[in-house]
Amino acid sequence: MSRKGKTMRLYEKHRPKTLDEVVGQQDAKKQIEISLRSGWGGKAWWFSGPSGTGKTTLAKIIASYGADEMFVEEYDSADCVTSDVLTEIERSMCFYGGGRGGRAYIINEAHGLKSAIVRRLLGILERVPDHVVFVFTTTQAGQKHLFDNQIDAGPLLSRCIRIELANTAGLSRPFAERCRQIALAEGLDGQPVESYIALARQSNNNFRAMLQAVESGKMIG
Repeated sequence: MSRKGKTMRLYEKHRPKTLDEVVGQQDAKKQIEISLRSGWGGKAWWFSGPSGTGKTTLAKIIASYGADEMFVEEYDSADCVTSDVLTEIERSMCFYGGGRGGRAYIINEAHGLKSAIVRRLLGILERVPDHVVFVFTTTQAGQKHLFDNQIDAGPLLSRCIRIELANTAGLSRPFAERCRQIALAEGLDGQPVESYIALARQSNNNFRAMLQAVESGKMIG
């Protein structure tokens, strides 16, 4: 399978599309389900956690509840969020999207946002329309030094539904079992589940890294 002429990596090809498909993050899923009871739009979310534990996946799932894919805008680095980008976001969020009608803006690596951008976001998040959601993601390390300590993170975080993803020993088995299922489906398996548990531990429960190991043929034979 390809996208834009490039082979789709396993972690993209098998990215969960629903909360039910997400493994190993029961507390986070429960928080999301409870928060969605009051409606989808008009909200901002903040996901923090270690790399490869599902932050961007959950961001995309939340976006999909109210916005068709072409009306989900994703920024993979805080450096991509400039003043001009915010101006365009402010303009576009005034209009409904097609299909489901919603619009979603996902900002990954949000800990690197510049102080001037954060100040503008404070105002934007005060007037998020009911057909719009914002989702920010950051790593555990980034969470400790938000915005390079140049500005108080409190005001922005207080405008968001904050969800911290787990990375505990208990993740190893569900990650291993799911990883093996994918390896079997792709014809890249030859190891017992215990080997996948070991891979999970070696990868510090980074599911993306686990699938990259599978893709490289590490679990064959």
